[in-house]
Amino acid sequence: MTTETSADGRDKVVTKLPATLRRELKIRAATAGVDIQDAVTVGIRMWLDAGGPLSPIDTSSSSSFSTYVPSDLYKTFRVTCLQREVPYNQGLAQAIRLWLDANPRPRPVRLPTGPQRIVVANQKGGVGKTAISSGVAQALAEAGHRVLIVDFDPQSHLTLQLGISPLPIKGDSLAKNMTGERSSDLRELLVEVPGDAFEGRLLVLPACTDAFLLDAKLVTSRDVRVKETALEKALAAVEREFDVVIVDCPPSLGYAMDNALYYARTREGEPRGRSGLLIPVQAEDSSADAYILLREQIESLCDDLDADIHDFGFVVNLYDPRKGFVVTSALEQWKAIEEPAVIAVVNDLKDQREAVRVKKPLLSHAPDSEQADVMREIARRITA
Repeated sequence: MTTETSADGRDKVVTKLPATLRRELKIRAATAGVDIQDAVTVGIRMWLDAGGPLSPIDTSSSSSFSTYVPSDLYKTFRVTCLQREVPYNQGLAQAIRLWLDANPRPRPVRLPTGPQRIVVANQKGGVGKTAISSGVAQALAEAGHRVLIVDFDPQSHLTLQLGISPLPIKGDSLAKNMTGERSSDLRELLVEVPGDAFEGRLLVLPACTDAFLLDAKLVTSRDVRVKETALEKALAAVEREFDVVIVDCPPSLGYAMDNALYYARTREGEPRGRSGLLIPVQAEDSSADAYILLREQIESLCDDLDADIHDFGFVVNLYDPRKGFVVTSALEQWKAIEEPAVIAVVNDLKDQREAVRVKKPLLSHAPDSEQADVMREIARRITA
């Protein structure tokens, strides 16, 4: 364990901890909205107050961990570890475990209005809607929520990237449930997303290529309201089994998108800001042009159906400042929009591409990556 003192009087503590413990601390701190250094500081104080021996923690297969704690507290901790004949890394591991035990994972609150509904949308393709939908859903499941991801895009990118087969075109699908052509229960189509961190809480409704014809079928429906409510009616059969439903939308402005937007509206009796839209964009002009089209569709739908649709904000995806003025100035333009605001910037790194390549969830493939941490931060912000 080595240290260096920061300007604010905190020592940088560098040691080794088990990967599972570090990850649990990161997830719990993010869920609670607490800085890791503050959680560790409280944990060390609890460890000092414990006064006696604590259950040992397996610190084999540990890797580097660092954080900052108040200098005086760190000095006391070092002395006490020597007095108790406890190795520094073991003492710190025990302190972190004390904080985790004192701050259990919060239980999701279910309201009479149903689950939190998050629709990830932008008219432009290639901005990262699927990556954001999947990553945020994984982070929410990891944090203890029961989550359903709906792959509403007939191109099936989300389904395939998770290593799951799209639904066969001659079988049942979400589109057939929306148009009254189904022959079985929608529950039978749900597939569990594998991953130890999700503990069976993350399910996906796979896509089917029959959704390419969904707009045409909706426009010919005799029921006027079904044009905007078909998705809501179809998901009603399963959504109350979940804390959160996330819809990954196609790059479209048709009736399918109207259905997704209407699904994201604030229900009567639901706190505003609980459900709504998450909008991935890129730091370039065509992404901004596409958003203008989406905004026009949102406003038209709200006026026509007297709906209130909340914006969680923009996620600027695939950001690489090395590309120069075009992307850096575009990012500043997105940040200049105060409502909705930019709630996260996801750097263009290899981890997401690698996860797609091996067809695994990002938070399983690279749980300690920067991109995984950003997904956890987005999840925390939209569920706060």
